[in-house]
Amino acid sequence: MHCKTFTSQELDLPSPVLGTKGSASCGHKLLWRLALGAPGHAQLGETPMPNFRPYVFILSIVPLLAFHPAPSFSQTLAQQNVSRPKVPAFATAGGNEWQMPGANTALTRFSSLTDINAQNVAKLQPAFTFSMGTDRGQEAAPIVIGNTLYALGPYPNVLYALDLSKPGAPLKWKYEPRPLAASQGVACCDVVNRGPSFANGRIFFNTLDGHTIAVDANTGKEIWRTKMGNINIGETMTMAPLIAKDKVIVGNSGGEMGVRGWAAALDQGSGKVLWKAYSTGPDKDVLIGQGYNAHYPQLQGKDLGVTTWPPGMWEQGGGTVWAWVSYDPELNLVYYGTSNPGPWNSSMRPGDNLWTAGIFARDADTGQARWFYQMSPHDVSDYDAVNECILLDMDWNGKNRKVMVHPNRNGYMYILDRTNGEVLSATPFVPITSSQTVDLMSGRLIYNADKRPSLGKTVTDVCPAPPGGKDWQPSSFSETTGLLYMPHNNLCMDIKETDVGYIAATPYVGADVHMKAGPGGHRGEFTAWDIQAGKPVWKIKESFPVWSGALATAGDVVFYGTMEGWFKAVDAKSGKLLWQYKTGSGIIGQPTTWRGPDGKQYVSILSGVGGWAGAIVAGGLDPQDGTGALGFVNAVKDLPQHTTKGGSLYVFSIP
Repeated sequence: MHCKTFTSQELDLPSPVLGTKGSASCGHKLLWRLALGAPGHAQLGETPMPNFRPYVFILSIVPLLAFHPAPSFSQTLAQQNVSRPKVPAFATAGGNEWQMPGANTALTRFSSLTDINAQNVAKLQPAFTFSMGTDRGQEAAPIVIGNTLYALGPYPNVLYALDLSKPGAPLKWKYEPRPLAASQGVACCDVVNRGPSFANGRIFFNTLDGHTIAVDANTGKEIWRTKMGNINIGETMTMAPLIAKDKVIVGNSGGEMGVRGWAAALDQGSGKVLWKAYSTGPDKDVLIGQGYNAHYPQLQGKDLGVTTWPPGMWEQGGGTVWAWVSYDPELNLVYYGTSNPGPWNSSMRPGDNLWTAGIFARDADTGQARWFYQMSPHDVSDYDAVNECILLDMDWNGKNRKVMVHPNRNGYMYILDRTNGEVLSATPFVPITSSQTVDLMSGRLIYNADKRPSLGKTVTDVCPAPPGGKDWQPSSFSETTGLLYMPHNNLCMDIKETDVGYIAATPYVGADVHMKAGPGGHRGEFTAWDIQAGKPVWKIKESFPVWSGALATAGDVVFYGTMEGWFKAVDAKSGKLLWQYKTGSGIIGQPTTWRGPDGKQYVSILSGVGGWAGAIVAGGLDPQDGTGALGFVNAVKDLPQHTTKGGSLYVFSIP
């Protein structure tokens, strides 16, 4: 590709910063503008970010600018021969129904409905509401099949079925799984649940105490119930199952409790466990065999899930699978990310700590690994790789590629070839000081040594903070605009590693963290990202982290919620606010849209603040204790002044 060289004057930097030549490649320019808050990669009309102080970052990157091969940098920017992404044929948009949180197994979260559009969305009004019966964090996606809406709450994980064919959508039935009360005590980040999925007349979901359950969608009768987790070692389950052919794919939570992560497939019909693959340990446990072929040499070798750890530490090594799973039926591959290694104290666990903080591709039938890519080797900042992998197709430098788009906690927007795990690009989407770049030749994240935590020393202004440039809150890809709509964070931290020992079912962290607002002083953003160009088209700044999911529609409207409780509709092309409604509590749920029995389009969202970001409210934490909720309290200590506990379903339509 052609890559222009920029002078120090174009970068608004003194020549000595760039070395004797006083110039940088286009890849360098992006890094400088993100680091310094220059306006070239900011919101349209936005001024530089004056509160960001990246002095140490500047000093540490100078040698890299002088000696690092330019292609690795240049490829982190827009490719000259890259087509607009398209959805694969199997990724059917949401329409009359919404059968799973991601709308399809490619996780595009896009609806083909146009009845509600940019021209009339301002007329939206509440159609009905429903109390979820609990006031903890409501992260789930309401799903709709036929004339029934299904809503799943946090602990105690009651599943409600509402009859859409009757006025006010009265309760049709409810299923109460009655999970063990003790599971609440080992849930690291609120007692949330990310929702149910539907297939073949059944609703599948997980419970906090580690069960996967199938119930009859018509009657609510339990069909099977399989115990998958063990709360006595700190294991819980909060993720939404994904349906892959005749299998239900699930994973565990508990990385902050010293849990050993895994993903598993259950038979839809019987609940029998068909395969289970661990994220640490010997190859036989990780299901790595002859069919495994990683793209990068450091990810090849025998029993790396043991040898990249100090002796025995892999047994409490984390790598849990608590968020999103994708599935490509044409390749028959399941994709999911693994969480942070345990403990957070990275000084205790030298090595790359495989197979944590990365993405697995597995054969859906056998669970055998086909490839793995590690976003954050030897993770030092709790940069889980569990965020959504959105499956798309693109022409890349003249070659058709099956890709996945993955906004990672470490602040980079990754585009990977989903057939082999090759990184095609990795572009910063938030200010980053914790690392310098992603080397596309080796695939490795290049850390900023001056921002690496160490035992007993406080390291300041590490960006992003542990929730990352983006956490679990899922993005949406629009088939009409070709843009990715991303709810995310603007957070940094001060961190000091501390001694910690492993005791089953107790916190295994070993770090004192104080999170804080990132550059500009706001703590969240909602961004329209041009995947083809590798840059934002527009951004909306929000006071608090945007912890809800996103929903894009063919009507050129995008929906998301705020932690203050506003449910918003914005123009997909410009980001202009078109409509908003104040719900009773902060929104951290996932919006969905569907057509009711009356033929009208509806939009649904759960309101109820909580989760990691809202634990200060949902858990009643002391705002004076900045280390509360693993340091998140320090960043949102004013949230209780803006919202209260809640738990309600809201459904909107145009009268």
